[in-house]
Amino acid sequence: MSSAPVRPSSPKKGPYQPSLLRALHGCSALAVLGCWLTGLVVYGRYDGRWGRLPLQLPGDWIDIHGSLGVVLLPFAVLLAVYACTLGRRRLQRPSNSLPLLALGLAIGSGKLMQEDWLRSGQLHHLAYHLHLLAWLLVGVTVAAHLWGVLRLGGWPLAQSMLNTTARSGDQPSDWLRQLRRSR
Repeated sequence: MSSAPVRPSSPKKGPYQPSLLRALHGCSALAVLGCWLTGLVVYGRYDGRWGRLPLQLPGDWIDIHGSLGVVLLPFAVLLAVYACTLGRRRLQRPSNSLPLLALGLAIGSGKLMQEDWLRSGQLHHLAYHLHLLAWLLVGVTVAAHLWGVLRLGGWPLAQSMLNTTARSGDQPSDWLRQLRRSR
């Protein structure tokens, strides 16, 4: 009884995400996480109408939160530009578009706020209420985004966003050409 030789299976390559997407997405995700967590601390310290953190952390968290928002702004703008050009097809999925809209509301309402409002107990401003709503929406839509990624492509798709290698033609020096080609 002869059998055909068994060839070792080549390792299946997972999905590949463009390096510009990974860079913008990763930087934005880290800044959003920092903003979201510091926002939780700020809310717990200065507002707390619907609950407070059991741990009060020392520091000027309003300034830390605002500084992270300033860091987030250019990454969010560049990610939105990327999403509307090279990634426009992916924006058809609500799990991809809604986090960007929530992020836009968070940044926009944050820019309308005065940092002294919370320090002086002024919790009645519309911009602050919009910012609280945006904080909740960012949390919900990011969770939905992660669920959508896992549902669509599982762990291989999620891990592809963490991959640090770039293919030929997908180096940082190629990014501007990629954006020009998308028009």
